[in-house]
Amino acid sequence: MKDLGLTYPYKKLDPIFYNDEVTIPLKNPKLLSKNQQLINEIGLELNDDELTLLLNGKLEIKDFTPYAGAYSGHQFGYFTPNLGDGRALNFGSINGIHLQTKGLGVTKYSRYADGRAVLRSSIREYLLSEAMNGLGIPTTRALALIGSDTTVYRDKTEKCAVVMRTSPSWIRFGSFEFARIQHNVELSKQLADFVIEESFPDLKKLSNKYEELFFRVVDKTITLMALWQSVGFMHGVMNSDNMNIAGLTIDYGPFAFMEEFQKDYVCNHSDKEGRYAFSNQPFIARWNLLVLAESFKKFANHELLENYANKFIPRFKDQYFAIMGKKLGFNSVQSDDRELILEMFDILEICKIDYTVFFYYLSCENYDGIILMSENSEMIKMWLDKYQKRLEFETVLKSDRLFKMKKTNPKYVLKNYILQDVIADIENGNTELLNDILAIAQDPYSEYPKYEKYALPTPKNLAGFICSCSS
Repeated sequence: MKDLGLTYPYKKLDPIFYNDEVTIPLKNPKLLSKNQQLINEIGLELNDDELTLLLNGKLEIKDFTPYAGAYSGHQFGYFTPNLGDGRALNFGSINGIHLQTKGLGVTKYSRYADGRAVLRSSIREYLLSEAMNGLGIPTTRALALIGSDTTVYRDKTEKCAVVMRTSPSWIRFGSFEFARIQHNVELSKQLADFVIEESFPDLKKLSNKYEELFFRVVDKTITLMALWQSVGFMHGVMNSDNMNIAGLTIDYGPFAFMEEFQKDYVCNHSDKEGRYAFSNQPFIARWNLLVLAESFKKFANHELLENYANKFIPRFKDQYFAIMGKKLGFNSVQSDDRELILEMFDILEICKIDYTVFFYYLSCENYDGIILMSENSEMIKMWLDKYQKRLEFETVLKSDRLFKMKKTNPKYVLKNYILQDVIADIENGNTELLNDILAIAQDPYSEYPKYEKYALPTPKNLAGFICSCSS
């Protein structure tokens, strides 16, 4: 029996917040990829066979008592009281990091679903969580991925997989919504105290610790949204149960990175009304924070919380424009710079320019490349002239400026067509591309000559791939 040193701090909460579960292993599991970088960071000492058994829920572990968490949430704006981990199992914590599998079968919260995750969606989450971390964006991470011979039916019969996810916190805004509807303020305070202990221990002794907890969540969410928007990331399903209390990106479903820039792009086929469009993400984050404030109402000063949340957008803009200034090589952003940046977005959209490639080419002073990929060369030339005149006011050496820009503007982001290549390769029995793309995801600022094609604008015939919530 293996002693992994697992602890279960979440189980110190009232049992209403979770349910003990059993694993339902897959048939003929096969280790497709492991994230050695993260395995080393956590200090998990397992060989490949043991790691495969762990992900499949069959490793004999000392004091192993997996559980699923309960939560509620606003889904596409409508409250759903009984959600929870329908296919996620929490395996316990190691060195403050919670291990969680996705796809090991039904739980109390599955609600008639099969509790499985298909291979394609598991590959997407495995790679994208590491890609976000590689971009310096707060996120859950992925430890390993197994495939299997188990099948389920979605739009077609598909192979099942399990991805092991890790996070310093799995508490969601929806966890507090679940506590609120129990009509017992002590349960809400218990959950808040747990979050403070786990994620914000410096708040413990404050007399206004619950208000300060909320303020901290707002601050972290502002930073997260500024980072998302700066790299052109679209989450796709910003329901309140998909918002993390520690300010992490969680639950990778129908996500996308921007290709040709479209400010109102919708990456989720299920989002018929465009609620979670790219341009709307900061406003939805504020909306979710106001929902969270309602769940704090019985044990914190609601007026203070609401006022703080309502300052979200101007504070978001300050952070966002500061990041965009760095992407453009500006030492600081002035009011005129904001106008230049806003004009840039209009130009990118009109000229149908690839978002990531645009900024990378700026970092290389490859202005000709930008003009070549523009559908209106005169318009982009005019903007580039303004941009170059603005750079004349920078006092740092050009070489230093370009060096910093290359550390800010990734050469690679994992666009959906790249992930589709990986999925197709895995379905053909090959894992080389999966593991090569994992390496790129973890360091997207470096050179990978073998995969130079993935640093070019998305081919027109492969652009605009959209997923649904089904996986």
